[in-house]
Amino acid sequence: MAIKSANVAARVEPDIKERAEGIMNQLGIPASTAINMFYRQIIYCNGMPFRPALPEKPVPIRDEMTKEEFDARMAVGCAQAKADRSSPAEEVFKRLRSDNNEKK
Repeated sequence: MAIKSANVAARVEPDIKERAEGIMNQLGIPASTAINMFYRQIIYCNGMPFRPALPEKPVPIRDEMTKEEFDARMAVGCAQAKADRSSPAEEVFKRLRSDNNEKK
């Protein structure tokens, strides 16, 4: 195993740091390991491991929606589930990977 002797210093918004570290804690991944994974992916991809972009139509977060907007979105999802208009997770991830590879 390689000796880890280089340091990385970065300024991050406190809320972002707290939320990300909460997720990493649930996964059992220390921040240093996550950063190392990120750097390895940059090397593997010979660039960013994702395409920085703005969504064509931004999806609002819950706090940006009224109760009516949220309820309407939930009703659509519920109707789709009841109509069995869903896909197995494996197919969804396969499509996402395919879409991601096409955009590179």
